Amino acid sequence: MTEANPDQPLVTYKRVMLKISGEALMGDQGYGLHPPTVQRIAQEVKAVRDLGVEICMVIGGGNIFRGLAGSAQGMERATADYMGMLATVMNALAMQGALESLGVFTRVISAIPMDTVCEPYIRRRAIRHLEKKRVCIFAAGTGNPYFTTDTAATLRANEMNCEAIFKGTKVDGVYDKDPKKHPDARRYETVTYDEVLQRHLGVMDASAIALARDNHLPIIVFSLDEPGGLRTILRGEGTYTRVHG
Repeated sequence: MTEANPDQPLVTYKRVMLKISGEALMGDQGYGLHPPTVQRIAQEVKAVRDLGVEICMVIGGGNIFRGLAGSAQGMERATADYMGMLATVMNALAMQGALESLGVFTRVISAIPMDTVCEPYIRRRAIRHLEKKRVCIFAAGTGNPYFTTDTAATLRANEMNCEAIFKGTKVDGVYDKDPKKHPDARRYETVTYDEVLQRHLGVMDASAIALARDNHLPIIVFSLDEPGGLRTILRGEGTYTRVHG
């Protein structure tokens, strides 16, 4: 990325996908939603939208229910995954409420039809929402069990013709090992899709990485806890790791 001109609200991408985990909405709690944290993330999204960037989101559901964990405890896997998808709808509605309280028009679009609370997924309609500068939050994953919200984010990013996926995490990029446990952990400035897969770096699951690689979609890994971090990176600055071909 090139250095941004400080005299201009120049951004490096026109349309992006923001992928965050459900756990990011917990704050310091061990479960559920922490409204101040949801509001803080909404303010970050608004700041990006105000730069003129068209933004869509996928939020995980692990703060409420994780299908894989339910399956590990004896639940039938498909049923557990559907329950996890419903958890993502709850998170999406919470984020929609926070964004609209800031005056940002938002649409929750679900892969599982539930017309009373959100729109069904129709690709052309979703693209039109983005063109009108509405934030689109894609919920319920792909609508199919056995696929993660990482894969859903990559799929929707490709369908929406996004120029990059921004993966918000607890650390400021991709490291060769957990930096919270290992002080000598090394952060990658850039890393290829194949290196992520071969070294098991844990950026996203393998199917999401492969889908991004096959469609030449870069993944930007950054810290969601850094105030203004997303906006800074979109201006070509800040600290992050770029996953590319």
